[in-house]
Amino acid sequence: MSDKKQESLRQAALSYHEFPKPGKLEIRATKPMANGRDLARAYSPGVAEASIEIRDNPETASKYTARGNLVAVISNGSAVLGLGNIGALASKPVMEGKAVLFKKFANIDCFDIEVNESDPEKLADIVCALEPTFGAVNLEDIKAPDCFIVEKLCRERMNIPVFHDDQHGTAIVVGAAAKNALLVAGKKIEDIKVVSTGGGAAGIACLNMLLKLGLRRENVWLCDVHGVVYEGRTTDMNPQKAAYAQNTDKRTLDDVIDGADLFLGLSGPNVLKPEMVKRMAKRPIIFALANPNPEIMPDVAREVAPDAIIATGRSDFPNQVNNVLCFPFIFRGALDVGATEINDAMQIACIDGIAELARATTSAEAAAAYQGETMNFGADYLIPKPFDPRLSGIVSSAVAQAAMESGVAKRPIEDIEAYRETLDHAVFKSAMLMRPVFDAASKQSRTIAFAEGEDERVLRAAQAILEETSEKPVLIGRPDVISQRCERMGLTIRPERDFAIVNPENDPRYRDYWGTYHDIMARRGVTPDLAKAIMRTNTTAIAAVMVHRGEADSMICGTFGEYRWHLNYIEQVLCDPAQHAQGALSLMILEDGPLFIADTHVHTTPTPEQITQSVLGAARHVRRFGLEPKIALCARSQFGSMQGDTGQRLRDAMAQLDLMDLDFQYEGEMNIDAALDPELRARVMPQNRMSGVANVLIFAHADAASGVRNILKMRAGGLEVGPILMGLRNQAHIVTPSITARGLLNMAAIAGVPVTNYG
Repeated sequence: MSDKKQESLRQAALSYHEFPKPGKLEIRATKPMANGRDLARAYSPGVAEASIEIRDNPETASKYTARGNLVAVISNGSAVLGLGNIGALASKPVMEGKAVLFKKFANIDCFDIEVNESDPEKLADIVCALEPTFGAVNLEDIKAPDCFIVEKLCRERMNIPVFHDDQHGTAIVVGAAAKNALLVAGKKIEDIKVVSTGGGAAGIACLNMLLKLGLRRENVWLCDVHGVVYEGRTTDMNPQKAAYAQNTDKRTLDDVIDGADLFLGLSGPNVLKPEMVKRMAKRPIIFALANPNPEIMPDVAREVAPDAIIATGRSDFPNQVNNVLCFPFIFRGALDVGATEINDAMQIACIDGIAELARATTSAEAAAAYQGETMNFGADYLIPKPFDPRLSGIVSSAVAQAAMESGVAKRPIEDIEAYRETLDHAVFKSAMLMRPVFDAASKQSRTIAFAEGEDERVLRAAQAILEETSEKPVLIGRPDVISQRCERMGLTIRPERDFAIVNPENDPRYRDYWGTYHDIMARRGVTPDLAKAIMRTNTTAIAAVMVHRGEADSMICGTFGEYRWHLNYIEQVLCDPAQHAQGALSLMILEDGPLFIADTHVHTTPTPEQITQSVLGAARHVRRFGLEPKIALCARSQFGSMQGDTGQRLRDAMAQLDLMDLDFQYEGEMNIDAALDPELRARVMPQNRMSGVANVLIFAHADAASGVRNILKMRAGGLEVGPILMGLRNQAHIVTPSITARGLLNMAAIAGVPVTNYG
């Protein structure tokens, strides 16, 4: 890498840490602090009540304080990454980063604590004195053998989990990778020879974990900077190394590498030479984990051993051994059951969960985060990617279960499956709200036609539909293209075997399809030749014809192209005087709850009658999610304050609604802030007939509705479910090009419910 490029990367990293505010963490209040009443509850005198409760029953600390979800990341900076003993202060950016990972991946709050103390016993004293503050402790970047002393003392004296991630986190991820690597190589752990370089905390912990998984002690050869660890050696020895001393006259790595099945490197660059790799066993497993430069570069190893299974600590090669696969989730499970320690059973459960997830079908979210990478289980995909959202549910629940079974859980969870669902809900923001819809969809098996069947997101959604629902997807697209893409993406589904295909280029139903379309459109200027051309090229029209003919119950389109273009063909085929598109409803899932918005796409400037239909349709669909509709008709006019067109159309719609016997709340016209702030609304209109916060916003112009939808999505972190096309009896839905595979799965569940169930 050129000096100029290196300096550019350096400056980019420094800017990341400096802007927009220094550091990577901040503290935010979880309770309101808006008036004297709030102050009296948060501090004196109200805070005394919580203190008394905790004094009388210490276990209630996790109920009345943040302690039950608070981890301390503690270091003295004596062994930081590849930087060595840089001191406590210089370690702070690393510890802040660790805290951020806890929050990002497992929603665990963290304080990073950097301590100027090199004496391990004194450091242990400091850590132990912090027990009242934290639910668990993550020790980080403490040099060996001091780290062993600190952890041992803390675990003996503290009644909360203490986990040295450099040791056990690395060991867990290595254990998962090794388990799967041996499976790929066709070898058994009890039969293999292991040669390891690096006698530090991580290296020793990895070997200890492999022994727990079945590795035989006599088959382990440990080397450090001084060579082989052998019986009688006195140079740079400690009890942890001595446990792996061999009775041998061999003294170097080169002496012991012959026939090794697994090389485990946690040492330094270029330690393992190509000629050594040549002398390893067939199908060697090489874990070259030194950072940033491994013991041997993967391309160099493959030149002499093309069949080698290789892992590194780097992100630019397959199989990155990254502790983030472990520590957020093992702490999540431990905290949630009130574990007093993180024991062997919990660590092995973590290994099993990580390993099993790698063997499962790749999640759509992980694929989206690592576009262009092949994630099919095998030599180049031994462990899952850190951004696989399934890690939380699978690994944390496995750890929690192991904690309960091993007797270290103070707050056992009665329903582990419900707990796992809760974890999934925290990751998949739509999961909880979508549950009633999925439950309703599971009661009947409906056929859903996907117009853009070759799209990667559609294929991943189809896989999920077949795994998680009773629906039957039909994909419109070329079978060979779909097969190739399924194989490339590591999907197990295949055309015709798992789902039906409509091939626009060659389908036996082609004559029937263009004939049906021509019958519908013959008096609207469509000739037979045009009908034939449309049925060869327009997959949206094909899907609509399938629904019209009863070959599909519903259709989904719109992963590319403009909404109105798709709607045109749907209206041609599926609309009649008794059935027409009433509006598009988007569910935005926000941090403080759901918010529905309409009409975002169908009517640009809806009439009062169309607004009324949108209100009725929105109320019907909101109830599908187990919610009671509270509908606000929104404009810049507020209860007649302005006489413009927009306000008048909403007032006219209100008049129409008032003539109906409706069983839900609606009010308007009003500003958006009045809709979302009941106190403000009461000041503006004391006699208003809506209670609480509105959960549906209806607009009189599509530009306003669409603008609010996109702002919430791009700036407020809103997750969209929809758009839901209202008025077509759930026969068709048009998504937008930004939709994800998870979004398509949600829309399939919505399409999978017969309208009789909610209409």
